[in-house]
Amino acid sequence: MVQTVTQIHPDAPKPAPRRTDAATLRAEILEKLAYTVGKDPLVARDHDWLAATIHAVRDRVIDHWMNSTRDAYAKSAKRVYYFSLEFLIGRLLRDAMSNLGLVEPVTQALKSLNVDLDLVEALEPDAALGNGGLGRLAACFMESMASVDIPAYGYGIRYQHGLFKQKIKDGQQIELPEDWLAHGNPWEFERREAAYDISFGGRVETVEKDDNSFKHTWRPSETVQAVAFDTPIAGWRGKRVNTLRLWSAQALDPIRLDAFNRGDHVGALAEQNRAETITQVLYPSDSTEAGQELRLRQEYFFVSASLQDLVRRHLKQFGALESLPDKVAIQLNDTHPAVAVAELMRILVDLNGLDWDAAWALTTASISYTNHTLLPEALETWPLHLFERLLPRHMQIIYAINAKLLQEARARSASDAQLASLSLIDEHGGRRVRMGQLAFAGSHKVNGVSGLHTELMKTTVFRDLNDLFPDRITNKTNGITPRRWLFQANDGLTRLITDAIGDKVLDDLDSLTELNRFAGDAGFQQRFAEVKRANKIRLAREIQERMGLKVDPSAMFDVQVKRIHEYKRQLLNILEAISVYNQIRSHPEKNWVPRVKIFGGKAAASYWQAKLIIRLANDVARVVNADPAVRGLLKVAFIPNYNVSLAEVIVPAADLSEQISTAGMEASGTGNMKFALNGALTIGTLDGANVEIRDHVGADNIVIFGMTAEEVAQRRAQGYDPRSVIEATPELKDVLDMMRAGIFSPGEPDRYKGLIDVLYGSDWFLVAADFAAYTKAQRQVDDLWSEPQRWHDKAIRNTANMAWFSADRTIRDYAREIWTVPSM
Repeated sequence: MVQTVTQIHPDAPKPAPRRTDAATLRAEILEKLAYTVGKDPLVARDHDWLAATIHAVRDRVIDHWMNSTRDAYAKSAKRVYYFSLEFLIGRLLRDAMSNLGLVEPVTQALKSLNVDLDLVEALEPDAALGNGGLGRLAACFMESMASVDIPAYGYGIRYQHGLFKQKIKDGQQIELPEDWLAHGNPWEFERREAAYDISFGGRVETVEKDDNSFKHTWRPSETVQAVAFDTPIAGWRGKRVNTLRLWSAQALDPIRLDAFNRGDHVGALAEQNRAETITQVLYPSDSTEAGQELRLRQEYFFVSASLQDLVRRHLKQFGALESLPDKVAIQLNDTHPAVAVAELMRILVDLNGLDWDAAWALTTASISYTNHTLLPEALETWPLHLFERLLPRHMQIIYAINAKLLQEARARSASDAQLASLSLIDEHGGRRVRMGQLAFAGSHKVNGVSGLHTELMKTTVFRDLNDLFPDRITNKTNGITPRRWLFQANDGLTRLITDAIGDKVLDDLDSLTELNRFAGDAGFQQRFAEVKRANKIRLAREIQERMGLKVDPSAMFDVQVKRIHEYKRQLLNILEAISVYNQIRSHPEKNWVPRVKIFGGKAAASYWQAKLIIRLANDVARVVNADPAVRGLLKVAFIPNYNVSLAEVIVPAADLSEQISTAGMEASGTGNMKFALNGALTIGTLDGANVEIRDHVGADNIVIFGMTAEEVAQRRAQGYDPRSVIEATPELKDVLDMMRAGIFSPGEPDRYKGLIDVLYGSDWFLVAADFAAYTKAQRQVDDLWSEPQRWHDKAIRNTANMAWFSADRTIRDYAREIWTVPSM
């Protein structure tokens, strides 16, 4: 049976928008409860009301979605396609209600039904589609692209279980499956018509044609199907609703009945299980060859499906591939989607018959690449034998790209050392495919994500590529969406701001600077402090409910929440906390500032050193929090399972934001922006976007310590002896001696031997080298906290001067300088 598609003319009348008053919403919520959820109000539970509310709000999102899609089609608009392995979108109900102006009417509608919106929306699971800053940036960018009226698709993977749900047991991280899809996802729509075959393995057949060119045909040994699930992403005021398209893997033949009927029930489902494994878990451990293969399969799976999808859409609307760069802008979010360069070449050359040079021109003009790291291990490389076995045709294409790249470099008199650096194939320590180099070579623009990071890219990881293509690297400092991270997460501060400078700030964030004139106003400071205290009371309640730990909202909330990694230096923070613990006990006569040290974040399942840092934080918390000699002046809390929803509670409550990475190693950071926007003071190194935050909020309104990136490089180059530094720093030596003696690990004194040995040995992340400067900076923070008027003045100025870090500004920069698309 042939299915027909009814074509709707783009100029067809648009349906009248649904009413948004409380009475209409009340009626629709009741209707959804009955006919979508199948419940009578008399027996409905909170999760039933959640589903009914989502469906009523979703209908209004869909109205804007349909209109946005028609508008883009009618205008033949250029679309942005954002490729990311992560989209940490969090809960969507509050986001959609806020952006469509529905919070108040929905609240009133539910209140009239004796339903509390706050209780209901808290039941919505976080979409487990990311881990840290990379995924949250992608989510912010999707919302901002819709808000500044840029037609866009986000492309990624519909993970069944995401990364993992973190549980802390006996101080240790335990990884559990994240079951966010257990009860379905009312925000998503399956698109059965958008299904594509994704192939792996096999061989390549090559035939010489009459014109002496060659035709390559890939004969794969395995094929799975990618099926699309679409989620609408609403922009501010509903101006545009864009699409997040996530791919789910399915087997072409889900069950072999012959095997099943023979009694081989496991074998009958083997193909289905192998296919579905691709989209089960985010970042499977790559410590084994099987784990490496699965990660490469994931990356190619979503890239191939996405490129097939956008090429199909382009050909359907515009008819010819020659206009691809005029209508398509593909942004690779880090190296994970870098195989897109080879896959697009395969689609253009092998499947559509373009000659190599024409296909390469279209590929490089369509693709751009965002680099997020200077860490060599994070610039993905794949064993050549694995890549060639899994993607044999792509390996041929990469060899061909590499040949042309090296020929061009040699023609410009590149040395052998430079050629080795430029090559897409790493010949040292086992031959590997360099995905960072592939992404760079196949893009017309490569951007860093902060000013410092971009300059370091030019002189470190991409030095020789930058010499070969000097106009390719550009900076696009990251940003955050103010809608979620101020208007939604911090309603109290938003009301205070609008009362002071007017509602215009909701549409023009740059007007935040007008808040500077209130920074020294005693009355405004008092109201600002009251908002902060209310947020801290909410977080204190959350900590007590989750952990059974009571903390004082009057204490300074000193917060470091982010992915656990050695370069982010949670260890430095913990060691300083132990040092303060020692001093409080030794010098009870001093007027110590009460602090609550708050940690949160996940360590990769196979990253043992990071998991040991989590355990140390919890062991220190156990000892410090129970010691009566501390008198409640210091408490330590590691809040488990850090995610977007928890961040929305933590960020508005923070007094001090810890951004203390080793200088030159954090590409940008976005947590630093969220905290500062919400009136927290930053203590940090001159790393990533901290540099630009200092420039915008003022050097007097941020606490900077430690070595600069240049000084870090010099220290390493000159020969760094951490043992001598530790011996010359009595406070640090005492802390390490306590750890070595088992004070925090009774019965297991060697528990932290690995951490201690690293500090005495290489200390690559310069924890010992920056310890003294960090402790001095923390005492400066204590002094400032003791003068509330000065503290509030600086905190208010942080909020007032953070508008530049809006993702809207970042997206407009991308649109103007990389994508060449108009924005609002």
